[in-house]
Amino acid sequence: MFAAGLLAGFGATQVLAADAGPREAVIIVSGEGHAATAPDMAILSFSVVKDAKTAREALDANNKAMSDVLSALKTTGIAERDLQTSGFAINPQYVYPDNNDGGNRQPELTGYQVANTLTVRVRDLAKLGAIIDSSVTLGINQGGSIQFTNDKPEPVIVEARKAAVGDAVAKAKVLAQAAGVDIGRIVEIAENSGRPEPVPMMRSMAKDSGAESVPIANGENSYTVSVSVTFAIKP
Repeated sequence: MFAAGLLAGFGATQVLAADAGPREAVIIVSGEGHAATAPDMAILSFSVVKDAKTAREALDANNKAMSDVLSALKTTGIAERDLQTSGFAINPQYVYPDNNDGGNRQPELTGYQVANTLTVRVRDLAKLGAIIDSSVTLGINQGGSIQFTNDKPEPVIVEARKAAVGDAVAKAKVLAQAAGVDIGRIVEIAENSGRPEPVPMMRSMAKDSGAESVPIANGENSYTVSVSVTFAIKP
């Protein structure tokens, strides 16, 4: 039995040795592709902040202002699905007495602050400046971040993918020519994980939406895709 086991193991080793032929020579390159398009949607984030002696008073004032803002946004055509409360806080406000004589003085409560943060998706960019202007008039008094994006960026991302593969092919040809070899079939293509995010580009300027509106520059969004491609080298 022991001898048979040795023979069986020896036979398996021979098979593995026979299968382990020379590795295929390859060239591995990375490629990057870009595609740009004008944004068709903006995401705003801003807050109503109110201070008062009591938390109740601060909350009531904040509620009134935010309700006015929400009502105004809906009259401009903003849908319910594009309005989302993204932050809410009630914070006590203190003053800290001078401690020049080394005494241990406790902070004094002076009132409360209520902050309500709203995230808004604006799908009609022609209204963006007017929306910001009216929101500030009605009570928005903090924040103001803005991100230009695209509702359906897939067609632009497809163009970026094509460009990334083309870039990889061009690089492989240069490397092969420098090495005095020819590239063959593609062995593997891998795209970097994660959805490509738009990067703002300062190219085109949007027209002002009105004399009393906030001037807005839309620019362009650039989407970037990177790939790794493995090419076989022809024998």
